[in-house]
Amino acid sequence: MTPLRWRFGDSVGPLAAILDRGGVLAIPTESSYGLAADPRSAEGIETVFRLKGRDAGKALPLVAADLGQIVALGVDPDGPEMARLARVAGRVWPGPLTVVLPVSGGLPAAAPDGTVAVRVPAHEGLRGLLAALGRPLTATSANRAGEAPVLDPDAAARLLAGADAAVVDGGRLPGGPPSTVVRLVPGGVEVLREGAVPAARARRLLADC
Repeated sequence: MTPLRWRFGDSVGPLAAILDRGGVLAIPTESSYGLAADPRSAEGIETVFRLKGRDAGKALPLVAADLGQIVALGVDPDGPEMARLARVAGRVWPGPLTVVLPVSGGLPAAAPDGTVAVRVPAHEGLRGLLAALGRPLTATSANRAGEAPVLDPDAAARLLAGADAAVVDGGRLPGGPPSTVVRLVPGGVEVLREGAVPAARARRLLADC
């Protein structure tokens, strides 16, 4: 089965249908292609792990169009995390900084501890696509575990061959470091992975969040 090739400006209907069936997409991010499934789809999440050759049960990073899509994942809108997240959003999003948050409801994409790692990406086309689809998506790197990230849509199509899938063609991407991952802790942030945003800058930006 050859993956559908989708380009910005096409109808999102075929992509939505793939996601609803538990299929996957390859989506462009600021640096490389990511494997995208609906975070609520156990079948889609299982396919992402299979394509990566990675053990299931680990958290998958997510991308969302805006704060509203993140809240819809199961973040308590009246809880203390929400107030902090709103401040974070105003300072670092859209951008390559991922925040680990607790969610409720047994989300298939969540880590065993009930958290998700999510951001609003700086890729304008991707944000528009997420808004049009009306849902956030997983965005783990589109490559087999241990291999280099995929930068080319043709390489992404080869990875997805045989799956119920589509490639969102964003052209050749520039590469570069992944997003920086932080967890909100009392009095500031804990940097879990340094990436595109230097750890010191992340701490400065979010010191009083």
